[in-house]
Amino acid sequence: MHLQESQTTEYNLIRDTVRLVAPFFNDFKLRPQPNGADTMVQLEWTQKGSDYPFHPSQLSDGTLRFVCLATALLQPSPPATMLFDEPELGLHPYALGVLAGLLKQASERTQVIVSTQSAPLLDHFDVDQIIVVDRKDGASEFRRLEAAALSEWLNDYSLGELWQKNVFEGGPANE
Repeated sequence: MHLQESQTTEYNLIRDTVRLVAPFFNDFKLRPQPNGADTMVQLEWTQKGSDYPFHPSQLSDGTLRFVCLATALLQPSPPATMLFDEPELGLHPYALGVLAGLLKQASERTQVIVSTQSAPLLDHFDVDQIIVVDRKDGASEFRRLEAAALSEWLNDYSLGELWQKNVFEGGPANE
């Protein structure tokens, strides 16, 4: 409610970003609800052409997830570090590109760490933005990809395809 009432530019950016992946979406309706000594906020939304309020359960899982991700990534004062585990789950393929753009944009203001097993999401990033995690000898091993080592491969394949082909590992391995 604070964003909607006092930071309208930021609020409008979140709303408009949600509209990119859910063109039917009109706006949020945030209703204060007393809860003992506290006040909770009930989230509702409207679709274009109607004032009838819908509940979040009436959005698809992917759309609801995108609303949450967009809100977190576009907040005006982000925390020092933001962690996202498989943010692509349930998202429409078009939404992956929008999400990748939001992740990159947020990374200019704060540290963003994303874990994924999605080759299509990986395809939206550059080699120097990827850290591969392998499990070796009972421990996690982190390493950056080297653009020079992959340059020949990248002439014919995307990063996601190279990961699926296990060119730079990051997949299941026997210990």
